[in-house]
Amino acid sequence: MDLDDSGREVQAGRPSKYSDEFRRDAVALYRASEGRRTFAAVAKEIGVNREILRNWLRAADAGPASTGQALSADERAELARLRKAEREWQVEKEILRRAAAY
Repeated sequence: MDLDDSGREVQAGRPSKYSDEFRRDAVALYRASEGRRTFAAVAKEIGVNREILRNWLRAADAGPASTGQALSADERAELARLRKAEREWQVEKEILRRAAAY
């Protein structure tokens, strides 16, 4: 998949012969095995190449990302910290605004 100018995913090349529902079900089947079965075993059972299944799992783990890149754990923690600080600054600004108007 590629991203167009608006950041939406667009199909590059030929369309996939596997539906999104099939992909989600395949990922769920692999995850349900809880490590007892290999990519190859699950892929063979559903009739796809093991690398295709591995790619579907990676995409599912990454989740929907508007930029096409998932944030690392450190980046998510930093983002949460900055958002908290921003909320505190907004509260302080509102208090000062009200005090100045009084």
